[in-house]
Amino acid sequence: MFVFFTSCVSTKSTLKNIDPTAKRPAFANEMYLLTEYATDNMYGFDPDYPVNIGFIHENQELINLTYYFNALEGPNGEKISFKKVDTCCPFPTKNTTMGAGTIGVYEVFIVGTTKKLTMYFNTFEKGKILCPKGFTIKKNPTSKQY
Repeated sequence: MFVFFTSCVSTKSTLKNIDPTAKRPAFANEMYLLTEYATDNMYGFDPDYPVNIGFIHENQELINLTYYFNALEGPNGEKISFKKVDTCCPFPTKNTTMGAGTIGVYEVFIVGTTKKLTMYFNTFEKGKILCPKGFTIKKNPTSKQY
């Protein structure tokens, strides 16, 4: 009898915005100090263009995502709330012992509106951490290097 194992992870990543040399932004008051806006409409809103916030351990995902969302406001200064709703899109990575990572899927709400967005986050690979289109960067005058 033969047993065949197949993988549900593609052997080639479809992620378009990985940059292993990217540095995580400085932070203060439990928020990243973002300085740049995304120029691509897909940044954060397409599973192939996630916010690459890694490499972090699984137990640090919520902390880092909280720092990220604390740095953002809605287009008119509204507060942001978020919740993880799924994982998707397995891809190959050298940053796990299993050789695969997944993308976190989050619902993002602009408080005081009915607007709900779906955003994608990669905690296994690095990339430039930017403010996505449709949001503004919250100002914070003090920082610590991360």
